[in-house]
Amino acid sequence: MRTAYLGTSEFAATVLRRLADSPHRPALVVTPPDRRQGRGRKVAPPPAATAAAELGLELLQAENVNEEAALERIRAAQPEAVLVCAFGQLIREPLLSEFPILNVHPSLLPRWRGAAPIERAIMARDETTGICIMRLTAGLDSGPVALREEVSVGPEEDFASLSARLAALGGNLLVRALDLQAERALEFVEQDETGVTYAEKIDPSERRLDPGRPATELAAKVQALAPHVGTYLETAGEERLGVRKARAVEADVPEGTLDARDGALLLGCGEGALQLDIVQPPSSKAMPADAYLRGHEPPKL
Repeated sequence: MRTAYLGTSEFAATVLRRLADSPHRPALVVTPPDRRQGRGRKVAPPPAATAAAELGLELLQAENVNEEAALERIRAAQPEAVLVCAFGQLIREPLLSEFPILNVHPSLLPRWRGAAPIERAIMARDETTGICIMRLTAGLDSGPVALREEVSVGPEEDFASLSARLAALGGNLLVRALDLQAERALEFVEQDETGVTYAEKIDPSERRLDPGRPATELAAKVQALAPHVGTYLETAGEERLGVRKARAVEADVPEGTLDARDGALLLGCGEGALQLDIVQPPSSKAMPADAYLRGHEPPKL
């Protein structure tokens, strides 16, 4: 099928590479414009734009895909289907109704509709998640689902590893959906509204680790936000000690204190203790906790 692809993130770039290697190679890729990114705040293209350039695909970088200039470029590509994956822009009329639109969503809908389904699944310690190929509608991830595939979530899996697995699965499932649609055999089933949960966008305040919470909850948060967002502890000196990898352990450590024991750095929590395996001091690189402790005393919180 002749397609146009709308995507932004590294997840979307992985799906795009799989799509480009199929009979449904996009005639046009649409991404947002280049933005300032990373700690250095350098201007860089979205990952999907980089992938499109590497693949030799026609690229449009649009601030608003609903504006007439962008619509005309999409129409000129004459897609039989428009495909959306981790795009980040709200798609409105007339684009919403002008073409069949399929969306790649990384959750088992109706669970975790919204902006951060992978992070929220890890935070909730879900044992399974997955990919859905759905029809895009005006509602938030509320359209009918055509294909879905479930995967297990490992107990120590972080965002990076789970996102990579889901992106690979998403690319394969999207190609399968397009194969079926080309044969007019793709069927949709409405979502069960009784099972809806929402994956709200990660708020900056959620990055802070609250020692008053259970260690298992904090460990899940560290995993959910690693490495793309990152979590931290706020010290008494109003500095931030980044926490890049951690796990819940059984240890007797007073709540709200950091203790060094045999090269391990332990945080006393409301329930249990959190062992900080990789930390990032202010203005420094991430390092194993034992390396950090060779040059630092555990900070007061």
